[in-house]
Amino acid sequence: MKLTRASAAECADMAAAHAQAFAAKAWREDEFEDLLEGEGIYGFLAKDAQPAGVILCRVAAGEVEVLTVGVTPAARRRGVAQALMRAGLAEAREIGAVEAFLEVAVDNEGAIALYAALGFRKTGLRKSYYDRGPAGFTDALVMRLDLNGGSA
Repeated sequence: MKLTRASAAECADMAAAHAQAFAAKAWREDEFEDLLEGEGIYGFLAKDAQPAGVILCRVAAGEVEVLTVGVTPAARRRGVAQALMRAGLAEAREIGAVEAFLEVAVDNEGAIALYAALGFRKTGLRKSYYDRGPAGFTDALVMRLDLNGGSA
């Protein structure tokens, strides 16, 4: 697996990976392009022969927010999400962020376990945060990592 710093050239592959990871709420190629033009926005694409995963982050005022991280079903359970998270957090430290935040669906046990293993701690709950279409809404945990003292 190869990690590539995101640029406009990777947006089609980023959208393809995101579509497989989040079929119902996938981001389009133009949305990735628009986001990457924003201040403090960066990301990485994981790719084997095909796009395997994507992370997009935003740094502002000493904080990094993980906007999205997703791995295609075929690439799951192979360390792709961990590699993407480590790359994203390392870049945040380089930019000067001192803490990281993310939201994760309360029923996404695998992601919650990964984030906890990276040093993230639960700090809040956003009620009805994720729209699951006909299945309704689900809550999101807010998780935080101290980049100066955390493990990631």
